[in-house]
Amino acid sequence: MNADLILPLLSPSDPAPVEVLNRDSDVPFLLVCEHAGRAVPGSLGEDAIPAEALASHRGWDIGAEDVARAMARDLGAPLVIQRYSRLVIDCNRPVGTDQSIQQVSDGMTIPANIDVSEAEKTARAQEIFLPMNRAIEEAFASHARKAVFSIHSFTPTMSGQERPWHAGFLSRKTVETAEALMTAVDRARPGMTLAINEPYGIEDGTDWLIPVHAEARELPHSLIEIRNNEIDSPEGAALWADLLAGAIRETMRALP
Repeated sequence: MNADLILPLLSPSDPAPVEVLNRDSDVPFLLVCEHAGRAVPGSLGEDAIPAEALASHRGWDIGAEDVARAMARDLGAPLVIQRYSRLVIDCNRPVGTDQSIQQVSDGMTIPANIDVSEAEKTARAQEIFLPMNRAIEEAFASHARKAVFSIHSFTPTMSGQERPWHAGFLSRKTVETAEALMTAVDRARPGMTLAINEPYGIEDGTDWLIPVHAEARELPHSLIEIRNNEIDSPEGAALWADLLAGAIRETMRALP
């Protein structure tokens, strides 16, 4: 389809899709929070995404933005934040895959994502996904980065299954970085249930940041998943921001 025929998704009254903190920082690692926001373009209509879905883990990573912002302040590191709900388009999924624009999320149908035209899919990718991707590329281009860390949260129960981990540290090609982070967090706050590659693993078909930006650059990395009932309060978010900032400092000191 001719791009000229694609109607704009976002209007001037909608928020910008991406926010970058500490844009000019030369700190040698990048923080990313792909599922921070839960904004919905006004053009989709008020009922296109149910309020219940937006408020839950389906619509955003609860607490992740608070943790990521506090880490960026503490570490002085650049942080790329996505403001739109993952139910509009998921900015950590390859465009065109089933999980990019989910019709059903954890058992709940998302009306805005049923029978979406190719033009509408293109508009979501061009106006929300691509600006986030460009912001990440610019953060790597502006200064030398030696690592990248992504902040996420997960629901304690998914599809009826309990998830016992307080946090998971995901990686595929630099597992030693994830292990170093986990060891540092465990040392700072013993007794938690922590794991490598839980509750998910990194895959080409379901992940974007790590395969495309971290692995392609051969950078140490970890996608950090925190159970959302650990960080759904200011106190919990502050605690985890402090734990992870300390773990990243320790891990970065050990890198060549």
